[in-house]
Amino acid sequence: MNAPIRLLLADDHPVVRAGLRAVLDTEPDFAVVAEAATAELAVGRAAAGGVDVVLMDLQFGPGMHGSEATAAISALRDAPRVLVLTTYDTDADILAAVEAGAAGYLLKDAPPEELAAAVRTAAAGRSALAPAVAHRLMDRMRMPSQALTKRELEVLQLVGDGLSNLQISKELFLSQATVKSHLVHIYAKLGVDSRTSAVATARSRRLIRG
Repeated sequence: MNAPIRLLLADDHPVVRAGLRAVLDTEPDFAVVAEAATAELAVGRAAAGGVDVVLMDLQFGPGMHGSEATAAISALRDAPRVLVLTTYDTDADILAAVEAGAAGYLLKDAPPEELAAAVRTAAAGRSALAPAVAHRLMDRMRMPSQALTKRELEVLQLVGDGLSNLQISKELFLSQATVKSHLVHIYAKLGVDSRTSAVATARSRRLIRG
């Protein structure tokens, strides 16, 4: 019998981790070897070795974001594969995770059999994307001129969070002129002429979080 796929569950909600463990423990070829309540702990545990796949949430409250942890883990020598498991299916979250090196992206409402299949796919070195996520990425590829870049999505998400251009420039280490330039491109791509309209349109299209 082959060695089991060793899993690390990274989520800040104990109930979610317990639920995941209960589902994954029913699979004979899986072994949940560790849990992490913060992204920082997940990176540390992954660096210690003995993990094949990390199931990574994106939102951990204050501190490191799941995408940052994904990038840190993916940069490790003999890195485990990272499978993002989240409630968010916006372009901003998907792009950030994929660019960080995630091997897969699954939504938390996925049925158990889909989750198990995604874990095995990621462990085998292949990409495991939820159908809805794959569809959104394909749409971006079909219409590249209309798709917002990762940086434009970051700027727009911060606009949606209520930050001013000055605050955005400090958050993203950009000049205010660059922030304004990104907004001009965002308005043109979305066919809008104001911050309010840009945010409303982006949220309706699930480009950024509401």
